[in-house]
Amino acid sequence: MPDDKSKRGGSDRRRVAAGEGYEVSYFARKHGITAEQARDLIDRVGNDREKLNAAAQKLKGGR
Repeated sequence: MPDDKSKRGGSDRRRVAAGEGYEVSYFARKHGITAEQARDLIDRVGNDREKLNAAAQKLKGGR
């Protein structure tokens, strides 16, 4: 069965795709944490980018 071509749109920018290494690496670099720490945050907090940003700032001692 072919894909439904009427359903088009960009990726959901409000989420961090934990299964994509480049997304985890970008998130880690952005916040100055390791990829391992980023994966741990995703496991604990979920993949909501806003919540992850806040958790990463807390991890680094805030700004």
